[in-house]
Amino acid sequence: MDARKVLIIEDEKAISDIVKFNLTKEGFATDTAFDGKEGLDKALATDPDLVLLDVMLPSMDGFEVCRKLREKSNVPIIMLTAKEEEVDKVLGLELGADDYITKPFGLRELIARIKANIRRMQEPPAAETNSAGIQDFGSLAIDMDRYEVRKKGVALELTLREFELLKYLAEREDKVFSREQLLEDVWGYEYYGDIRTVDVTVRRLREKLEDDPGNPKYIMTKRGVGYYFRRS
Repeated sequence: MDARKVLIIEDEKAISDIVKFNLTKEGFATDTAFDGKEGLDKALATDPDLVLLDVMLPSMDGFEVCRKLREKSNVPIIMLTAKEEEVDKVLGLELGADDYITKPFGLRELIARIKANIRRMQEPPAAETNSAGIQDFGSLAIDMDRYEVRKKGVALELTLREFELLKYLAEREDKVFSREQLLEDVWGYEYYGDIRTVDVTVRRLREKLEDDPGNPKYIMTKRGVGYYFRRS
């Protein structure tokens, strides 16, 4: 099997070099870009298995790179954010990033996140025996094999992570899951720290699935516990 390719878009050369060195030791093929425009061009031209994307970049910031890249690709994106800037984390997820990690970060955690996100992307769509075919939930139709969702016959544009979360909940209809459990099972690793990732992804899903996101019919909240899927 060819080495998995990671594109590092980071303007601080010291950080880029140490990440590149450690990923190479782990068997990854790496490429680097030091500004946003160069990074976007490389991501679209080279089709990496994952993009590691800093927020603060010259020529085009990481948010704009994420937005433009997500319009054309479902490549996993991990954003690097400043520890004190919680708004950066939320905005990155809203724009379609799959994950984020805050600076300064531990290399072991970063590599674990990279491996987990690539692994989720590479898993066969129909790995679970109960996931085959199209399942109807009222006006919502989920094609578990083809990773497609239609609402009243109209195709919805979901990111891979959004679909994975929807699929996981829909296959376990009416069962309530904590945010921690969803992070472990859907994101594919034991999560360290902020669980806001789940809340943001649920909010994005509701905006796409629901007629009234403020009064959802599909993805429900069990106050003090977590989330569950209900047939409309």
